[in-house]
Amino acid sequence: MSQVEVLPATSPIAVSSTFSDSFAFHDYQGSFSLKLSTSPPNILTKPELSLSPSRAAENHALFNDEKGERIFSSLPPLFRGHPEIHLRNGIMNASRQAAANQSDAEKAFFVADLSQVYCQHERWVKALPEIEPHYAIKCNPDPYVLRLLAALGTGFDCASNGEISHVLNIGGIDPSRIIFANPCKAASFVRSAAKAGVDKMTFDNADELYKIARAHPGAKLIVRILADDSKSICRFGIKFGAPVDVVPSLLAKAKELNLDVIGVSFHVGSGCYDPSIYEDAIRRARAAFDMGTQAGYTFNLLDVGGGFEDAHFETAAEVLTDAINLYFPHRNREGIRIIAEPGRFYVSKAFSLAANIIARRAPMADRSMEQGNTIPEPKTDEPSVMYYINEGVYGAFNCIMFDHQVVSPYVLTLNGSFHHSASEPLLFSSVWGPTCDSIDCVCKMVELPSALQVGDWLGFDNMGAYTICAASQFNGFEFSDIVYTTNKAADEDVRRALRRFARDVEG
Repeated sequence: MSQVEVLPATSPIAVSSTFSDSFAFHDYQGSFSLKLSTSPPNILTKPELSLSPSRAAENHALFNDEKGERIFSSLPPLFRGHPEIHLRNGIMNASRQAAANQSDAEKAFFVADLSQVYCQHERWVKALPEIEPHYAIKCNPDPYVLRLLAALGTGFDCASNGEISHVLNIGGIDPSRIIFANPCKAASFVRSAAKAGVDKMTFDNADELYKIARAHPGAKLIVRILADDSKSICRFGIKFGAPVDVVPSLLAKAKELNLDVIGVSFHVGSGCYDPSIYEDAIRRARAAFDMGTQAGYTFNLLDVGGGFEDAHFETAAEVLTDAINLYFPHRNREGIRIIAEPGRFYVSKAFSLAANIIARRAPMADRSMEQGNTIPEPKTDEPSVMYYINEGVYGAFNCIMFDHQVVSPYVLTLNGSFHHSASEPLLFSSVWGPTCDSIDCVCKMVELPSALQVGDWLGFDNMGAYTICAASQFNGFEFSDIVYTTNKAADEDVRRALRRFARDVEG
């Protein structure tokens, strides 16, 4: 993009009358209803939230939760209300901080809806009642998420000594609920697992067996077999998994070392978009079970791994159920425990991100828009405007680099207002992170309203998986804060579960 200028930095958030005292934090906890936007398909906006006076009195007690509830002494408060409410609350709070000249007032922040996590668990139990979820905490080791899932009775998939410690340090979680699902572990990690009482662990090579025989001879081992992961966003087969024809020799070596192998695991890859692949994986697992019998073992655990995508979950559940019934018929699977390692399925949709536009670059001709002249015809092969936000690929958007995700911004505020017309002119734009690295690009090309200014806010949904967990503080930028809430969908269910767990752990 040639001939650019840096536009004057305005701060519509700080000066707009939209954020008057009449919209104070606690007042915005009132009753809201969703008003669907009539925007054309290309405009990236969210449904508008508007006050519903007729229901204000009815819902006042539920949502008038200004300070939130302190369920755990070590964690932030848990608020009530739709995530959109707290996105707006956070923006207004940033406005007040900016007015008070506070440092980093416009800091990006997450809103985490724990009701979404709860509803995903209910969805899992309904579709896969025989399969025990062991949440893959590498996906998002959020302290509230871990406590809620622990309260709901899930297990945990850990891949390191640090993750095991992270789970056990919460308290109230028995080591038997953990599977050390990393086939290639440091010897010190194996010893630490033994000391912590974590016995279930995977392997896929002979060297691992020698290591475990020395460091944790009482381990309960699961042989991880190679699965077809060609239909997944992130493929693991290049790094992990023993080909089925290698399994007999591995089991013979385990017998020789007097190690106890209790079952089989596989993983079809992270973000599986073709659930039919599970059928082939179950077929391979059946073959490995039979090899276990031939080696003198009686396997009692089948781990079907992860890869569960929200959009395809029910289809995947149906494929899995049918495959298990085919290769492990009811009459033959008595005593066999079936577990899984879901990650993104639980948390992806539960987290939203609000990021502030901290800078803007546009062509010199863009000045004509400020003077009310005709908007120049945009080029379709390059963005007309470059927006810089205060989160990037070194922070929460590392999912773009490491998880192959494509993110879609939508407008939270436009020229300092929460309300904007569906007919706003759009321009092809790019969105960039705050660091001084040129690879810090969030969106190479996206249509955004031409009226967006420095100080406005963009929102991003589905930011719960492989985002926070891999964020860094490169270039001195801090991690984004998190606001926790529960939605009406499962508000009291979540709180009852968390309060019960808190009583058991903290007394």
